[in-house]
Formats: sequence, C-alpha cells, structure tokens
Amino acid sequence: MFLLDARPDDAAPFTQRPAARGWHSYAARFRGAGTEARRAWRGAYVRRIVVGDVLCAALAGLAGYVVRFGPEGGATPYASLWAALLLPLIWVGSMLVARSYEQRFLWVGAEEFRRVFFAAMMLLATLGTVSWAFRLEVARGFVVIAVPLAASLTLVHRYTQRQMLHRARRRGEHLQTTLLVGHRNAVAALDEQLDREAFHGYRVVGCCLPADQFRPEADAFNGLPVLGGLDEVADVVARYEVDTVAVLPCPELDGPALRRLGWDLEKTRAELLLAPAVTEIVGPRVRIRPVCGLPLMHMERPELTGIRRLGKALFDKVAASLGALFLLPVLLGLALAVKTTSRGPVFFRQERVGKDGQTFSMLKFRSMVVGADRMVDELAAASDGNGVLFKKKNDPRITSVGRVMRRYSLDELPQLFNVIRGHMSLVGPRPPLPSEVERYGFDMHRRFLVKPGLTGLWQISGRSDLSWDDSVRIDVRYVENWSLTFDFMILWKTVGAVVRGSGAY
Repeated sequence: MFLLDARPDDAAPFTQRPAARGWHSYAARFRGAGTEARRAWRGAYVRRIVVGDVLCAALAGLAGYVVRFGPEGGATPYASLWAALLLPLIWVGSMLVARSYEQRFLWVGAEEFRRVFFAAMMLLATLGTVSWAFRLEVARGFVVIAVPLAASLTLVHRYTQRQMLHRARRRGEHLQTTLLVGHRNAVAALDEQLDREAFHGYRVVGCCLPADQFRPEADAFNGLPVLGGLDEVADVVARYEVDTVAVLPCPELDGPALRRLGWDLEKTRAELLLAPAVTEIVGPRVRIRPVCGLPLMHMERPELTGIRRLGKALFDKVAASLGALFLLPVLLGLALAVKTTSRGPVFFRQERVGKDGQTFSMLKFRSMVVGADRMVDELAAASDGNGVLFKKKNDPRITSVGRVMRRYSLDELPQLFNVIRGHMSLVGPRPPLPSEVERYGFDMHRRFLVKPGLTGLWQISGRSDLSWDDSVRIDVRYVENWSLTFDFMILWKTVGAVVRGSGAY
C-alpha cells in the first residue's frame, strides 16, 4: 500500500480529493509500508529486462547459426560457433557498457531504445574490428543476421515490458509518491499534468507552498494537501516517506536554497526533480554547458531549416505517394461507400491555414450530410468541444458510413494527396480553420513555422477530448522539439490511437 492511495478514486482529479486534515490521518495508516518496499519492483523490473535480453540474444544467435550454416551445422568455423554460444553474454555486456540497465533510462522516454540501438552498433563494430585484428574466422553472414535480430527482439521485449508496467500503473501499482514544491499556480498545473499521464508513475500526495500562500490550519488548497512551507520540504519528505520531490521555478528557491535542499534530501531516499522555466523545450535542444565555470542550460535553435528539413519533406512525399498507392483499393472502396449511401459529393473540401499562415484546400472523405457546415450555429449550444473548436459526440449531421470512417480516421486518408502536393506533412500540428486562427494568441502563431500534419501530437494525445489549452501546449511543443525521430515516434503511436479510436468523433 502507498501513500498514493490517499485519493478515494484513482481517476478523480485533485479537486475531488479529501481535505488536508482528513488526508493526513488517512496517510499515516500507510506510512509503515516504507520507501524500500515501494521501490522493490524496480529491481525486479531490471532483472526481468536482463533475463529477457539474454533470451533474445540466445534466440538470435541460434537463428543466425541455423540460417548461416544450416540445421546440421556442417563445417562450422570454431570462431563462429563460439560467437553463437557466447552471444548472450556478449550482448548483456554491450548493454552494460551502453548503460541501458540504469533505472533513469528505463520506463519512459526514447533514451532506453536509443541505448539498445547504440549497443548493437557498437557490438557490430567491435566484432568486425576484433575478427580482423586477430584473423578470427567469424562468418559475416552470422554476424549480419544475429546482431540485428538480437537488437530487434530486445527492443520488442523492452517495449512489451514497458507497456505492462504502464498498465500496472494505471491500476495504481508501482507508483512513486511525489511532493510538489513551488507557487500555487505552478503546482496546480503540474499536478494536473501528472494526473493526466498517470502511466509515468508519479502520484502526487501533497505540496509545499510559500508561507504567504497558505494557512497551516486551513484545509487543502484546491483539494491538494498542503503539507508545509518551502523551508519544511525535507521534514515533509521524512515524515511521509516521499519518493520524489518536484520543484517548480520560484524566486524563494534560488541557487543557494536549492543547493541546501539538495543536501538535505541526500539524507533521505527521495529523488529531486527540477522543472525548468521553459518546460516545453526538451530533448536534444537542451544541453548543460560550462560557461565561465558555471553549468548553464543552453537551448539550441529548433531544427526548422537545413538538411533535416529537406529530409522531412522528401520522406513526406515518398511515404505519402507509396501510402496512396498501397491504399488505393481502400480509397476506392471508401469513395464507393460514401457515394452509394448518401447524396452529395464523395470528397469534402475545406479551407485550412497552413505554413506561414497561407490557406489551402484540405481534402477529406465526406462524412456528413450536405450543408453540414451551415448547421453549426444551430448546434453550437450543445457543443462537446473545448470552447473554441465545435465538436459533438452524437452529431446528427454524420452519416452512417461517416461515423465508421471518423471512428478510425479513415475520412482523413485523402489528405495524403495534400501531403504529396506540399500543403501538409505526415506529422505536424492540427490544420486549423481560419475562424480559429482569428482567436489565436501570440503563442499559437508559432505553429505556422511548420506545415500542418495528417497526424501529430494532438492525434495521439486525445484528439477531440483535449482542452483548448492542451491543444495549444502540444502544438507548440511539437514545433519547439521537432525532429525526424520525434516524427517516427508519433507515426508509430498513431497506429494505436487510430485502432483505439479514443477522442474521435
């Protein structure tokens, strides 16, 4: 049992939590569980990863041996036979050198997979160099088959373990009790973000605010328990056996104060997380560099020009062309279904705003009755949207075929031709209507630095279920952190989002 179980309903937002004083007495019942007991699953997870890596390498070595030398083995060079037998041990050694078993790289993010890929490349180079230097007769065919197969199986195995962990966390297992430290508004925003993405495993148990922002005798701030002031963080961590302390930027916690807090937390088992002021800038754009003897955070410019941008454009056109050719039977079948089940044209064209604020005609299969756009005013009062975008879950304008197409985003397949023509990209921000752009603030115009996408972060983050603020945040996040790797990750996750159909209406 965890302190995290203080919430009566795992899915409830913090505004529905019990009051602070009631929470204190409730949480005290679980204090005996201890930090070590809550962290025991981490060691078990790493052990499963190591065992899985060994099995993956053994299977890859066997497959490489059989494919290269046949089931009988034949006249196998001793070097190749020993390489096949020792591959599991060598593979795990490569993973250790690549530091792919360190807990900070596991569970979430792409760094774990990058390190597996790096280990495979390093092993290929090492085997080639060693066999050449010592004239070992290691069959190239075996190496070319076994090492890439070991890497592929390892990636699948680790991805499966991660998904199992995420499902367990959604059930309330394997969580880290988390204390938020900072100002009221920043704490509330981070708490909502952590609550939305529960699979990361952070369960907020309370917060510490500046003394002038709360009264100790009062009940919880917005339902989130206030456990102390900024000078009581270490005491709160020890009292409630907190696993993680997340500190938000605030003037009271300047350099010396943060340094003292870090020293105090070294006496506990709690991890210290510092949220930068620019929270949407992540990944390769952020580097810590020594400047004049000080470790300063350096923000690289977003990758919006140059060879990477050219590579993205080339990939978009080639992939969209191949996709349209491959899906041609599906496109013809959907066109026929639209034409025979309702009156009107097969395609629906709508003006959208693209890169640099230029408008273009976006193409979709018609999923609504003719004249549906003129019926918006009549249905506006019953909108299920986010206050800016009009959405309705049981929209009477949608045809029977259109409902199926929208459920699985099949109505958007004609946008492949928009990608081929250069108006859109495979991955990018959601293409907005001109009426939406008129209501944009300064930050939202940042999205016009790139082409809108057939899919994007909005597609894999909830689509129509997103609030307007969330839509703004993820669009800006995509532009600020764009890379080809980021695009591939979004394309991969889009498959799952489309199959689930979450937020599609």
